[in-house]
Amino acid sequence: MELTTLDYSVDGPIARVTMNRPTELNTMNKAFWTELIEVFAAIDADPAIRCVIVASTGKHFTAGLDLGFAAAAQGEAHGADLGRRRESFRRHVKQMQETFNVVDRCAKPVIAVVQGGCIGGGVDFVTACDIRICSTEAFFTIQEVNIAIVADVGTLQRIPHLLPQGLIRELAYTGRRFPAAEALRYGFVNRVEESHGEALAAAEAMAKQIAAKSPLAVTGIKQVLNFGRDHSIDDGLEYVAVWNAGMLQGDDVPNAIRAQLARQEAVFADLVA
Repeated sequence: MELTTLDYSVDGPIARVTMNRPTELNTMNKAFWTELIEVFAAIDADPAIRCVIVASTGKHFTAGLDLGFAAAAQGEAHGADLGRRRESFRRHVKQMQETFNVVDRCAKPVIAVVQGGCIGGGVDFVTACDIRICSTEAFFTIQEVNIAIVADVGTLQRIPHLLPQGLIRELAYTGRRFPAAEALRYGFVNRVEESHGEALAAAEAMAKQIAAKSPLAVTGIKQVLNFGRDHSIDDGLEYVAVWNAGMLQGDDVPNAIRAQLARQEAVFADLVA
């Protein structure tokens, strides 16, 4: 897998995905939108991976969408009539949405580590992650209103499950900065650390803790939480009943109980491809 915007590595059960264009403020250029899909396909295909850390380099997590890429996309389908040009653009937006859908759907928990600015598309990215950790100087901005567009690749759909409606509307209507301390107060981030390095270390410790649990149970928890978020309570209760009826037939539950009784750490087999 040849990557130009991301670094991808796997260390035991933990995968790391790092944006690597610091001099360009990690803006999301054309390659980014397909490379992230490729990386998360590899993560989902590797049964030994149990947790993912998403991070970045340089001063800012990301300054969001690369405006040159955005302008080029607006000009595609030149020569077609207006209806066909707009339908082509709709498909372009749907393709971009899929880049963060794969993060949301990933069978493994995803922890985002944010430093500096997490702007525009960066908010779309981290709201698709399970957990957010940041450093004290970090801030989040729903930037799209500042360039007169409606955020369209996930923020406005996912952030209502993470923040109160009044605050969401303020942030989306004004495009103001949402600093780390305020984000922590409202539960948008799980914790704030003094430095980027300490935030990465906190994510590493959390990832190791998650990786020590039954991967079958952890992926089940993520699937059930995501299903419940997108459906009614009754639908969610039915889904988890069916999930457990199918999945609690393996070795993990008896292994976990034996380990608890013996005051030992349980060891769980990987999932299978």
